[in-house]
Amino acid sequence: MAKKLKVAIIGCGGIAKGKHMPSLAKLETVEMVAFCDKELQRAEEAAIKYGTEDAKVYEDYQELLKDKAIDVIHVCTPNSSHCEISIASLEAGKHVMCEKPMAKTAEEARKMIEAAKRTGKKLTIGYQNRFRPDSQYLHKVTSSGDLGEVYYAKAHAIRRRAVPTWGVFLDEEKQGGGPLIDIGTHALDLTLWMMNNYKPKVVMGSTFHKLGEKENAANAWGSWDPKKFKVEDSAFGFIKMENGATIVLESSWALNSLEIDEAKCTLCGTKGGADMKDGLRLNGEKYSHLFTEKVELNADGVAFYDGTKESDADKEARLWIEAIINDTEPVVKPEEALVVTEILEAIYESAKTGEAVYLGK
Repeated sequence: MAKKLKVAIIGCGGIAKGKHMPSLAKLETVEMVAFCDKELQRAEEAAIKYGTEDAKVYEDYQELLKDKAIDVIHVCTPNSSHCEISIASLEAGKHVMCEKPMAKTAEEARKMIEAAKRTGKKLTIGYQNRFRPDSQYLHKVTSSGDLGEVYYAKAHAIRRRAVPTWGVFLDEEKQGGGPLIDIGTHALDLTLWMMNNYKPKVVMGSTFHKLGEKENAANAWGSWDPKKFKVEDSAFGFIKMENGATIVLESSWALNSLEIDEAKCTLCGTKGGADMKDGLRLNGEKYSHLFTEKVELNADGVAFYDGTKESDADKEARLWIEAIINDTEPVVKPEEALVVTEILEAIYESAKTGEAVYLGK
């Protein structure tokens, strides 16, 4: 068997424990050999559960990067450190999977791409919703041209009351924002990927902090502390692309709405449309009549179905590692993730100034 890739995890908190480490542990082509966290106990616990027998633990990621045997770094830290750690890892000769969003600012994201090009190492961003069965199917539909030219789309990331109250989610300095940069980023990435349109021209945006001031609020993870709620509770964007195509982006952690959708999109094209609102639905016109078709993605009961399912996180990890082994492009290209960050940044800027932000070159 070929030599296994040696992977290190920087940041052993929720996203590392919930997604990265469990998925990497299922791959025979990798072994996790190093773990780093400012809270050393978290790194030690991760090493015991997922590491090799001689796995090392660190508090300082710079010390970890001195290990020349490490091939791949997964950056699972707060948004404000994505750029710094990713660039240092690339310059240390490691391939990098950085958790979403790519960076806190577009300038930082551009620096990450420059570092990847300069070092010749691979860089990808953790947009795992691309790997869901409905996303994969819809991408085949749009890539084949079945919807024609997609000229209007909606990116959905609406929660009614689901504010994350742990970690640094409510800290604007460390995160760069609230639901827009946290979950809106997934919906926007999906939408741009489906449209295969990465040329934004102008952006308008609004952000609100209307419900975050409430005491003892109803919330999926318990009431938040209004004094610590420093980010928006909802944000909305209007994006016009260079070719005239238009995207409406909606995001919230707390909103008085029964329209709840997260990491989904609606697409309207010249030949047909699609949405993820109630499963995956396609729509259009055939033989002078309108039609709606619900796509059945569950393979249970099919004769050739073997009973195994690969989760979106597992597929993300597998295809990322295969891209390194086979020296191919990762599914999520950093240049695509940069456009997501540019648009999010423009929405925040527009919300502050009340003016449109022009991105077209």
